[in-house]
Amino acid sequence: MSGTDHAKAADWAGPTPTVILVEPQMGENIGAAARAMWNFGLDRMRIINPRDGWPNPKAQAMASGAGRVMDAVQVHERTETALEDLNFTFATTARSRDLTKLVVTPERAMEMTHSMIAEGQKVGVMFGPERSGLANEDIVQANALISVPVNPAFASLNLAQCVLLLAYEWRRLAGTDAPSFMEMAGTDFASGLEVQKLGERMEEALGARGFFWPEDKAESMILTLRNMLSRLNMTQADIRVFHGIIKTMEKPRR
Repeated sequence: MSGTDHAKAADWAGPTPTVILVEPQMGENIGAAARAMWNFGLDRMRIINPRDGWPNPKAQAMASGAGRVMDAVQVHERTETALEDLNFTFATTARSRDLTKLVVTPERAMEMTHSMIAEGQKVGVMFGPERSGLANEDIVQANALISVPVNPAFASLNLAQCVLLLAYEWRRLAGTDAPSFMEMAGTDFASGLEVQKLGERMEEALGARGFFWPEDKAESMILTLRNMLSRLNMTQADIRVFHGIIKTMEKPRR
């Protein structure tokens, strides 16, 4: 649709969710996703290990008019580093997974996002590669899943379409009050990095005590542990309590 007026400023001045593209394959899709974002006032994009490298001329060409998004793109090699400063991350998926996670609609996801951002949290939404979608190794790092109610006989969404759908829901709800809020008792929500470090310490402590056994089950047990931690939406106080528990467990028995 037409109607672009570059003389006008964006009318959403506050923080917005971060769009995270995991291993995107085509520059055109990155550019189209950037346009979809800027249509609805989102300007924070992170790209993880893009297939064709970065910067990408095809992405720049397709993103015509969304230069603000492209100029601020952050590129990461691993999902962990892209999420480490975020307090809550959604993962988009069209397939059922063998993981226990909260699953929400796009509308509910953006309601939650507005509420969390109003509380000062940083929120991200992950989108997977065009062909295969997100791998379980990426999904376990998310706090919740977004499932789009599409036709089950043809559930595949183009990357930019999926980004646009979530950006639209964000914009549509921008004028409403947050549906809920969290009363914080002298603490802040934990960052992705703090949760990662706690998980690494748990894995080390449990591994030293033979918890991950039998060996052929160890990898799936570690994924389950990481998935469990990501679901908890922990505060920094929660993180300190867990570290204290692990420290006590590491002490020799009297």
